[in-house]
Amino acid sequence: MKQHTGINRRGFVSVLGGAAATVAMTGCATPLGAAGSMGKVVVIGGGYGGATAAKYLRMWSDKRIDVTLVEPNTSFISCPISNLVVGGYKQMSDITVPYDNLSRRHGVKVVHDTVASIDPAKKTVKLAGGDTLAYDRLVVSPGIDLIWSSVQGLQAASQEGRILQAWKAGAETAALRRQLEAMPDGGVYALTIPEAPYRCPPGPYERASGVAAYFKQAKPKSKVLLLDANADVTSKGPLFKKVWAEQYKDILEYRPKHKAVAVDASTNTVKFDVNDDVKADVLNVLPSMRAGTIAQQTGLANINARWCDVDYMTYESKVHPGIHVIGDSIQITPLMPKSGHMANQHGKVAAAAIIELLAGRTPNAKPVVMNTCYSFVDGKNVIHVASVHQYDAEKKTMLTVPGSGGVSPGPTELEGSYALGWADNIWADMLA
Repeated sequence: MKQHTGINRRGFVSVLGGAAATVAMTGCATPLGAAGSMGKVVVIGGGYGGATAAKYLRMWSDKRIDVTLVEPNTSFISCPISNLVVGGYKQMSDITVPYDNLSRRHGVKVVHDTVASIDPAKKTVKLAGGDTLAYDRLVVSPGIDLIWSSVQGLQAASQEGRILQAWKAGAETAALRRQLEAMPDGGVYALTIPEAPYRCPPGPYERASGVAAYFKQAKPKSKVLLLDANADVTSKGPLFKKVWAEQYKDILEYRPKHKAVAVDASTNTVKFDVNDDVKADVLNVLPSMRAGTIAQQTGLANINARWCDVDYMTYESKVHPGIHVIGDSIQITPLMPKSGHMANQHGKVAAAAIIELLAGRTPNAKPVVMNTCYSFVDGKNVIHVASVHQYDAEKKTMLTVPGSGGVSPGPTELEGSYALGWADNIWADMLA
């Protein structure tokens, strides 16, 4: 595979390209005037949303806001692009970026710990390590958690390392790759998809495509079974199906309306609500998803006990004033995906709004966010979908801007270079 010549993650220089260019559209905070402290903000979660919010709170406030980022991991590991690791086209080091620059360049206090509890009345965050952090405003960006009870037997099988998810990039990403490498030629890899909404709508279809490309090259007798609880492909359907028919006809089989309800790790079998059981050499079972645990514990997840309802103008919780929820944990509006790019945009809108609120001013009344989802269909070729959304004050929600979106005409290697450039730029936008 041709190596990308953008940012070297070990050296990590500041490249503020396409991702940073979206700042103007989110409506950044207005000048602050006289110097002086504006208050304290704690940010929970250092993913695409939280890291962005922490950085831009410092930048746009001229470092007048004291920002503490609480994140248990010592480095950021990207979920977008991680399917290239599963397919064998990238290494974990290629999707790993340190948090160092948030502290060194921007003065964010990065605390590597987990949050034990939030007290919205006292405006405090209790850490698992024992410390308590006070805040004037709180940003909660906990990502998703898996609803283990939606697939009987899955949690135990996952804890044993037998049936993986790898839907939070990290150790499981590399472990799933090792399972595929160890699978014999002629074996079966089965990937189940939960009912929408879930993190990254095109993600499972991208993963299946990348694994099929790997099998085509290295294990041509093997097969990919894509078992979808939804009635059809939830994102970029015509594009994915065209690729599968043209490139992976005898390798990848897509089966809709297959809702996984149980697994048997002893026989590597997945069971469905109405369909026959499926046995595979490698099972990759994705259960239903919900807002991260701390959002659940704090009562922020008030939509079907799964997702967090927010004011889309500021991303302030509709349950607890003073707490802003961003990223995959929120209840999405129509056509707004749970994606890394979208979380990055949430972080900027929330940061701008918090600065205005702490300054005693009214936040931007019409924030705009945008999203591009790139999907690799092999090691080099990519398809994409893009959209733009603006806040509607009358309807109090985000509406898709007419004519703003679009999809690829088909997979190209040029789009592959765009996708890798997007990753370099957005990681710099968050962390450089």
